[in-house]
Amino acid sequence: MTLSFIDPRLTERRNPRTASIDLATPAEIVDLMNAEDRSVPEAVGTQRGEIARAIELAEEAFRAGGRLFYIGAGTSGRLGVLDASECPPTFGTDPEMVQGIIAGGLPALTKSQEGAEDVAPDGAAAMDEREVGANDFVVGIAASGTTPYVRGALERAIDRGARTAILACSPPPADLVQRVDVAIVAITGPEVVTGSTRLKAGTATKLVLNMITTGAMIRLGKTYGNLMVDLRAMSQKLVDRGERILMEVCGVEREEARRLIHAAHGSVKTAIVMQKLSTTREEAERLLAASRGVVRRVVPGAPPLPST
Repeated sequence: MTLSFIDPRLTERRNPRTASIDLATPAEIVDLMNAEDRSVPEAVGTQRGEIARAIELAEEAFRAGGRLFYIGAGTSGRLGVLDASECPPTFGTDPEMVQGIIAGGLPALTKSQEGAEDVAPDGAAAMDEREVGANDFVVGIAASGTTPYVRGALERAIDRGARTAILACSPPPADLVQRVDVAIVAITGPEVVTGSTRLKAGTATKLVLNMITTGAMIRLGKTYGNLMVDLRAMSQKLVDRGERILMEVCGVEREEARRLIHAAHGSVKTAIVMQKLSTTREEAERLLAASRGVVRRVVPGAPPLPST
């Protein structure tokens, strides 16, 4: 008897450690899943160099006026859209700067469009529709490493001159790995429920995407120390956060923080430079532009840590 039914993709294999999970108690299910999840950060850690290279490529794209695209299907696509959608409020970026593309379009965010992942020409068309070019960076996300939609997008992005990466949790085809600029392959192994890549593979994907966008934004000067100084105050919570950052960094009361942010046209980063250097908004903006947006290159020293 042959074992032709065994899927070569690691994410589709049976997990012997959870073979009896259907008889487990709720507490035992928690223990089994928690034990499996603990291996995910280690799998991501093996890709340290590759993730760092992806951060570099994203920064290069942004500084050249280009964009970062995440493209995937199912869970992978939803995670890409999620990460992209968090960038404008967190880092004050234009929504066009980081974009998530999912097979099946917006309806696939809330309702599964499983067949959409099998159409490679649709992935290619997505690159054409967005006029992907040499200044852009395209990250294909495919837990299994083999999604046709993602492959079609990456092949077309390469043909159009973009830099590319594949993010997978099972080894992608060797010929694809050779063509992309970087391959991030975090081997998370068989899932708790066979083939359910929304679990460990999805968690690993989320961790990697966190690193790529956060790392690139830090490199662009979107933080001062670890403070979020380029946030866009789109809610009362973010307005409050911006004022508190000014109060902490500059040692001013809330009313003064509010006045500074208003004078800086809503930019916390600019307000910090204005207060620290006792200068105008225009001069603060000029200094920041000259330092490629990095506050620490304009204002010496790290922001003070709170005493408590």
